[in-house]
Amino acid sequence: MTRVAIVGSGTVGFGRFPEQSNAALANRAVRAALDDAGLDRKEIDGLAVHIGSPRGLDYDAAARLLALNVRFAVQSWAHGRFAASVIQHAAMALREGLADAVLCLAVIRNTKFGRHGSPGFPDFDEALREGGGPHAETPAAGLLAPVGGAAMATRRYLERYGIEREKLGAIPLAQRRAAALNPLAVMRTPMLAADYQASAPIVEPLRLLDCSVPVDTAAAVILAREDRAVTLRAKPVYLLAFQGISAGPEEFVFGQPGLGVNQASIFDYRPAGATEPVFSKSGIRPQDVDTLHCYDGFSPQVLWTLERFGFCAPGEAADWVQGGRVEIGGELPVNTSGGHLSEGHSNGWGQTLEIMRQLRGEAGDRQLPGCRTALWATTLGDAILYGSQEVA
Repeated sequence: MTRVAIVGSGTVGFGRFPEQSNAALANRAVRAALDDAGLDRKEIDGLAVHIGSPRGLDYDAAARLLALNVRFAVQSWAHGRFAASVIQHAAMALREGLADAVLCLAVIRNTKFGRHGSPGFPDFDEALREGGGPHAETPAAGLLAPVGGAAMATRRYLERYGIEREKLGAIPLAQRRAAALNPLAVMRTPMLAADYQASAPIVEPLRLLDCSVPVDTAAAVILAREDRAVTLRAKPVYLLAFQGISAGPEEFVFGQPGLGVNQASIFDYRPAGATEPVFSKSGIRPQDVDTLHCYDGFSPQVLWTLERFGFCAPGEAADWVQGGRVEIGGELPVNTSGGHLSEGHSNGWGQTLEIMRQLRGEAGDRQLPGCRTALWATTLGDAILYGSQEVA
């Protein structure tokens, strides 16, 4: 199979950018990615967009405003968790010869809109469709914000396995310590266990510090086939294997199968773990992964991702992450840029850029010695296994 690599990346950082249009933010990220790769804008002939208007920039507007002439274009949903899907579509387009250099672009504007679940947020109308919205919202019951479904899944999880709620704190504490080393992170103030325990409840059992931080950002990565990748300026990072988002009556956006309140049944979840396609196709096992980067809109999602992908058994993750195990310097560093909880909620793009840095050896004070493999994964089962040039 034709191998594909990320050959360039760029971002405007994370925060508030009220004075800049979505197109201006996109252009800054794209220029940085092109410079990183050593490519000219006219060499981009594929475009894959995540987060369209009004929170971002639709593919047709992006091509027109950024002076891109492409022969392949695709765009995902205008809400979260689709970073991997965008990159996967780019990789498949390259393998099928639909393009030679594909730009993946995400512009995310969160701070100008109201809260999730309020009429001012762009996906509010989507939550009113029959069967609920993109986060399993239940409008008839007044459940319109994502935190509601995540909180109920967390409650079910804690009670099923007899887990103390305070053990969730290991995740935000670890990611805040990582963010303190990341100049791009918006939340760098040191966090103590007492700070976490005293943080305000949002929807029990989730506290404020269990929830991600809304930011504005723009990120861009460029993919090319291996024969092109090795000729370019930047050190390529290879896609070793990937798998898509799962869906069905038992799947729940914020938790493992069996945790969502609207699922068809309640059952004891038995994850595929080391037999997930991302591992079986690559020959790499969970214990071979040097760093895990996962979607953390809420802190328990990290626990559920660890269990789904075989790093520990169901119900064991809350104990497994204690004692610094998922911190920089631990057995399995997780979200070493600070993740959505501290770097800022970027729908997975901040973690993708951090994977690039780690595998290139460019993460500065956060650099993991000898980092050669990195896994992006979510609670819905999608994953990309990345490898440095040495592994590939």
